[in-house]
Amino acid sequence: IGPGRADLLEGIAETGSIGAAGKRMAMSYKRAWSLVQDLNAGWGAPLVETSRGGSSQGGATLTPDAQAVLAAYRAMQAATRTAIDDNVQALATLREAARQN
Repeated sequence: IGPGRADLLEGIAETGSIGAAGKRMAMSYKRAWSLVQDLNAGWGAPLVETSRGGSSQGGATLTPDAQAVLAAYRAMQAATRTAIDDNVQALATLREAARQN
């Protein structure tokens, strides 16, 4: 899982739709569906469950595994941001000094 797939999972959770989640990301339904299939196959258990039924009855939901994966990934992202914050600040300081010269 990476940032794009995490965003897709989050979009599916929020919209209940693979198509709508993909659209939010400027992604075709085909691409979004392909990523969902890859996630489901790669994890070894479904992360996204779908139901057919057209625009009024179909949809997609995250499984409990997907919810746990997404939460763990977002926690890793937050920990990474915290761990590198001093380095990012140092680079910003260097950039500002270079602009002043």
